[in-house]
Amino acid sequence: MYDYYICPHRHILCVDLKSFFASVSCILKGLDPKTTKLAVVGDTKSIGSVVLAATPELKKLGVRTGSRLFEIPNRRDIYIINPSMKTYLDYSSKITEVALQYTAPEDFHQYSIDEFFMDVTNSFHLFAASPYELAARLHREIHEETKVDSAIGIGENMLLSKLALDIEAKKMEGGIAEWRYHDVPEKLWPITPLKAFWGINRRSEVKLNERGIFNIGDLAHYNPAYLKRDFGIIGIDWHLHANGIDFSVIREKHEAHSPSIAKSQILMRDYTFEEVYVVLFEQIDEVAHRLRLAHRLARTVQFSVGTKDGEVFRKQHTIKEGTNNENEMMKIVWGHLRHIAEPHALYRTISVSLTNFIPDSARQVSLFEDMEKVLKEEALMKTVDELKVKYGQLAVMRALSRTDASTLKLREGLIAGHKR
Repeated sequence: MYDYYICPHRHILCVDLKSFFASVSCILKGLDPKTTKLAVVGDTKSIGSVVLAATPELKKLGVRTGSRLFEIPNRRDIYIINPSMKTYLDYSSKITEVALQYTAPEDFHQYSIDEFFMDVTNSFHLFAASPYELAARLHREIHEETKVDSAIGIGENMLLSKLALDIEAKKMEGGIAEWRYHDVPEKLWPITPLKAFWGINRRSEVKLNERGIFNIGDLAHYNPAYLKRDFGIIGIDWHLHANGIDFSVIREKHEAHSPSIAKSQILMRDYTFEEVYVVLFEQIDEVAHRLRLAHRLARTVQFSVGTKDGEVFRKQHTIKEGTNNENEMMKIVWGHLRHIAEPHALYRTISVSLTNFIPDSARQVSLFEDMEKVLKEEALMKTVDELKVKYGQLAVMRALSRTDASTLKLREGLIAGHKR
């Protein structure tokens, strides 16, 4: 159906640093990541703390990322430690320096702290006879420099390199796999269930199953016109990806057309609905503060709370004229949650997201607003913002942040939500 001769033929490496947080933590203690049972948790003093990473040996006991501290067996041969985000970032930077010896900065994309893409189309021949040989060299040098093991997927585009990494390289002894267009029927099409494929979630999988599509091969051979009719442009993307086609180019950086300012948390214990109010207000305070520093108003507020049993209550609200006032946002959000959430449930997750921005200079004042009150509120918010920028988030706090439900003090000074 597609002519691969006219598709992009590049050499892309997708590099994953295996069990990165756990591996670095082992290395710092002089332990072997391949044989040690170690878990990195958000806070070793909180029994409900989340497991951020686990070594392969610990994973064999059923402990996974997202498990809770109380689920880890109480054994003397298991190490449980706090994260050290600054150290992890230092290690990640060292590995980036190694990678940038083999490609230009514009052909390098840091996907996450422990995963990155490299387009070596124009550079691999300077260091090796083939992209595979360069991948082996990079794999070896990362380990020599940091003792961190890695897995590398090689493909003719970013999609194939990522799939080669996730589906094959991570499970291989050597840790390197290469997928080309001619491998698509054998390696890509048998993938099932559909949700195991990049870009397809459980809900989409159900809809595709209803159309007789159960593996990627079925999707690749389905009429793309019907996919576009039923799913829009994403249906076309699925069809291209199911055939191993991706036109993304690393150096052509993507700019988000609909950016967001967001905050989410996994709580360290079960919260009652009334206690959720405290953390939710703290989150809204934070995103509104960031919004004002960006000189923006948000027209859309999205929010959700999740129970300990996995039920999620979510909604979004549109404010026609836009706002950057946390009090106004909280009034809207809490008003909705009181109607849709379960008041007697126990909660574990909270998130708030602001989108659909306009410049704050475009703010329209209603004829019915008390202008003196509006100006006083804006002056107060400006003063609070200045104090937080100069002295930190704890410089100005609401009284509710002095209660037991508050998480504001716990989060002060963290990197990416975790200890330095």
